[in-house]
This record gives sequence, structure tokens and C-alpha cells, in this order.
Amino acid sequence: MANVFVSTFPFCRTSKVALDLLESNGHKVTVNPLGRKMKPEEVASHAKDFDALIAGTEDLTELVTKTNHLKIISRVGVGLDSVPLDLCKEKGIAVAYTPDAVSPAVSELAVCLIVDGMRKVSYADLEIRKGEWTRPYGERIGGATIGIVGFGRIGKRVASHLLGYLPKEILVCDLMDQTEAIASLSGLAHSIKNVNDTLGKNWSSTSIKQVSFETLLKNSDAITLHVPLTTQTRNLLDHSKFSLMKPKAVLVNTARGEIVNEKDLFEYLKSAPLGCAAMDVFEEEPYHGPLCELQNVILTQHMGSCSNDCREDMEREAAENVVGFWKEEKIERVV
Repeated sequence: MANVFVSTFPFCRTSKVALDLLESNGHKVTVNPLGRKMKPEEVASHAKDFDALIAGTEDLTELVTKTNHLKIISRVGVGLDSVPLDLCKEKGIAVAYTPDAVSPAVSELAVCLIVDGMRKVSYADLEIRKGEWTRPYGERIGGATIGIVGFGRIGKRVASHLLGYLPKEILVCDLMDQTEAIASLSGLAHSIKNVNDTLGKNWSSTSIKQVSFETLLKNSDAITLHVPLTTQTRNLLDHSKFSLMKPKAVLVNTARGEIVNEKDLFEYLKSAPLGCAAMDVFEEEPYHGPLCELQNVILTQHMGSCSNDCREDMEREAAENVVGFWKEEKIERVV
């Protein structure tokens, strides 16, 4: 059986299902002893002599370069930007992930952050803690335009959650033609309108359409990012893009920190005090950067996946990938 190293943090915090699955199948498991996200050199040092790795978002390039033992990497999550796929292929290391389990939790957090940013919930909390009480006014999702950048598993879920708020329109930006998905969601939007009509509310159904990135930036009251980190999406949002946004726009990032240029975001939000950003992910984590100085930024701890049920599902699926690999079974979630 395999020696398995778990680098992701946390792991089996509230449920031991994944750990029990590995051990009941005869695998020896060593869990990240540092109690935090591991640095690349730490992963390489701790895991280079193991047969299997269950990983989070740690950069695995140094590990894959050095190891002569590793047979499989199983990602707890969906993003693969931290895994050197070409090098893994060259060295015969299988890579698997858990693309579906994370979607419910991340999509719900994204909607929560949109509401928080638009209604100034966290800002009001900060005021009370300073002894202030201005009762700040905000904006509703109802009647607003919401932009979704990236319309994959999570982006589609965000759109479906938003429909109940009755936004004026949802603008979608994606490399793929999303006509079919938009048609399906438009049917759901019309059904929601019919329900409200029976309650005496004469509201229009939400319009959903696919547009260019620039059109989305110029017209959205809130923008939420759901694209993978690639060479094309790194620094996708920089000074030139912030300048296109509405002065009061809310930007939500639950995808990857490097998609937003943090230095440019800091300068933009200093000069646009009515705007707001909600950041769940950062270039370097844990985050201790200058965005902490601003009151119009909501900062969370890369916790998009951190609901008890989704974490259990993600960890269990990552463990299933390892167990299935060693049993020489077909792995459904292999990359």
C-alpha cells in the first residue's frame, strides 16, 4: 500500500471520513504538521519520499522536480495552476482533482460577498466597533446588473442563486459559447417572475446575456470572478480595467488571487472610496498586505470551500482518487 502525505490545510477538521477511507484501505497517512499552508520548499522537503500526495493550492513545482517516488497527486479542489502538469506527465505522475464538490460552497460565498459589498454590511460592522453609527446606504441586487466572469460550474451556480434576487440583468463573459446554459437559466428566470406575479409583484424577469469583458466591466454594479489562473488570466484585472468600472461597483474574487493585480486594486480603491472589493484569495497567503488598511475592502481567508459538507466531500473524493489509483481502477476525476 501507499505512503500518503497530506499537504493541504485544513484536512479532516470536522469529519474523519477521508482519513478513515485511506487507512481502512491499508494506506499510511501523514498529515501536514505545520498547521498552515505549506510553502513550496516545505512541501518538497516533507513529501518527496511519499508515494501519493493529497494537496491544496500549494505550489508543487519544486516537489515534482525533486521527487522520484511520487505516483499520484490528488487535489482537494478544482484549480490546477499550482500543479506542473507537463512535468507530471513527463515523470509519469498521475493528477486527479475534485471539480464538483467545491462548487456549492464557493458559489454561495460569492453571492454573500456581493450582498455584503453592495449593502455595506462589513463596513457597518467596522463603524460600530469604532463607536460610529452612520447607517450607510447601499444598493440592492434587485434591479441591478451583475457581471459573472467565467461561466463554468461555479459561475452557473452563482447565476442561478442570483435569480431569486431579481436583478435587472446578468452579464456573462466566457471564452465558450454559453447560449444553451443562458437559455436554460432564462427559462428559470421567467418562472421566478411568474411566481412573483402571483404575489402581486409586477416585475420583469432577469435578462441574461453573454457580452465582452469590457462591456461587462462598464455596465455591472457587481462583478464576480470565476475563471482559472492561467497566463491569460493573470493580472486580468489591473489599473486599465478598474478604470472602466462604475464608481460604486463591487468586485468579488473567490477564484485565484493573481487574477487581480493587488497593487493596482489598492491604488484604485484609495482613489474610488465609493467602490468596494471582496477578496477571498490573494497572491500570497496568509495575507498581510496593504489592502488591510482600507475600509472599502472585505477580506476573507480563502474560505470559499469551507463549509462542513463541501470540505468533507472534497476530502473524501481526493482520498477516493488515491484509493482507486492503487486498486488500478478507472479514476473518474483524473486530469
